[in-house]
Amino acid sequence: MRSNRQGEELNAAATGASMTGWEFAWLDGLAVASEPSWSYLELARVVVSRSFSVLDLDTGGGELLAELAPLPPHTVAVETWARNTPAARERLAPFGVPVLTEMPSEENEFDLVLSRHGRLPAADIARLLKPGGALLTQQVGSDDLAELNTALGAPPPHPRRWDAEVAVSALQAAGLRVTDVREEHPLLTFRDITAVVHHLRTVPWQIRDFTPLRYERELARLTAVIRARGEFTVRAHRFLVQAERPTEA
Repeated sequence: MRSNRQGEELNAAATGASMTGWEFAWLDGLAVASEPSWSYLELARVVVSRSFSVLDLDTGGGELLAELAPLPPHTVAVETWARNTPAARERLAPFGVPVLTEMPSEENEFDLVLSRHGRLPAADIARLLKPGGALLTQQVGSDDLAELNTALGAPPPHPRRWDAEVAVSALQAAGLRVTDVREEHPLLTFRDITAVVHHLRTVPWQIRDFTPLRYERELARLTAVIRARGEFTVRAHRFLVQAERPTEA
C-alpha cells in the first residue's frame, strides 16, 4: 500500500539523520525554532566566568559546555544517557572535564550548577552547592509541543505538570533562594513531515510509542496539512530559574 511505503520512506529518512548529542543541524530548511527572549548561553557565560567549580547536569554531547570555555579548573559534567556519554567524553576531554554517569556524592563541592533541558534534582543541587553557590537552569515545561501530540492523536507528552511554579516550589523546599524566574512559549514551525518524524525519534519521550509505521495514518493527515499551509506550527514551553544556596551564618 502507498501508506506503508510512505511510512517506510519516512522511517528511512529519519533514521539516516545523526542522533549524536543534542545537535540539530538536520532542522536546517525543514523547521524553524524561535528562542526565548533570554539567552541561556550568555547568562551561563557570566556565571561561569565568576566560578571556580562547575557541575553541568545532563550535558548531552557536551556541546553547550564546550561553548563556555575557558572553563573553571574544577568542572564536571554528568550524562546518564548511554547514547550521549561517549560523545560528551570525546568533546570535553580537551578541556579536562570528566563526564560522570551519576551524580557526584560529595557535599559543598561546586560554586555553580548548570542544567539546560536536563534534570533538576533540588535536594542534590542543594547538597552539591557551596554556601553562596548558584544554580542556573533552563527547563522544558510539560506543555512542550503538546499540539503536536494532539495532531497525531497521541497522549500528552508529560503525565505530570512541570512548570516554573512547580520547579520554584521544589527548589525553595530544598533550601535554595530563587533570584530569577522567567517562562515563555516560543514557536516551532515544521515545514516538512520528515522533520516531525526525526524530532520524535530524537526526543522519544514526546510520544513514547512513536514509530512512523504505527502513526502512518496520522502522519499522512499532518503531511496534507503541511502541504496545504506550507507549515505546521506548535508552541514550545521553556522556563528559566536562577537560585542560590544561602550563606550559612
